[in-house]
Amino acid sequence: MKRILNILLFIFAFSLAKAQPYAEDIAAFRKKDSAVFPKANQILFIGSSSFTKWTDVQDYFPKHKILNRAFGGSTLADVIYWSNDVIFKYKPKQIVIYCGENDFAYSDTIQISTVVDRFKTLFTMIRKHYKNIPVVYVSMKPSPGRRHLMSKYIVANMNISSYLSKYKNTKFIDVYHAMLKPNGSPLDGLYVEDNLHMNAKGYAIWQKLIEPYLVK
Repeated sequence: MKRILNILLFIFAFSLAKAQPYAEDIAAFRKKDSAVFPKANQILFIGSSSFTKWTDVQDYFPKHKILNRAFGGSTLADVIYWSNDVIFKYKPKQIVIYCGENDFAYSDTIQISTVVDRFKTLFTMIRKHYKNIPVVYVSMKPSPGRRHLMSKYIVANMNISSYLSKYKNTKFIDVYHAMLKPNGSPLDGLYVEDNLHMNAKGYAIWQKLIEPYLVK
């Protein structure tokens, strides 16, 4: 009987993980937090794989304490869904967001306005929970493997920048144009083989642009 119960529990957990994308990533965060819960007043990085894969982000910002809770190849919708686990359980002094690129990549029919609205929803949730802490949005980057989406990224970036300009304690960081050649195509040598995720040279550009806006 006990064996059958364990099998049923395993099946349930497996089904739940499949029904809720990134459940395993979130479970890993929960396990890590249960061992040693992160201290307050860190700078919280959230979003998708460009932050997820920035595993040595602390080395790029040695003067700051970084808590990286980006996960998988998440969308803004995923971050909203898991917000209680990756944002609101902590007491950060600043939040830095990189997300939105995958929202377009995972759906051929998604509208720019939908992605921008998702960001507005996330920002509104953050502001409701943390009324005054600084919020930074790092623009969607011009990934060579997603050239067909670059025009959408440009418009979405502009709309998010315009939206944030209406609020105090916010900053929009434009990494998009810093990663282009003069002819408007993506710079060479900044990405790994998938032409989507960055290497150290790409992250070095981000470090220079982000560093001035991290709170002391």
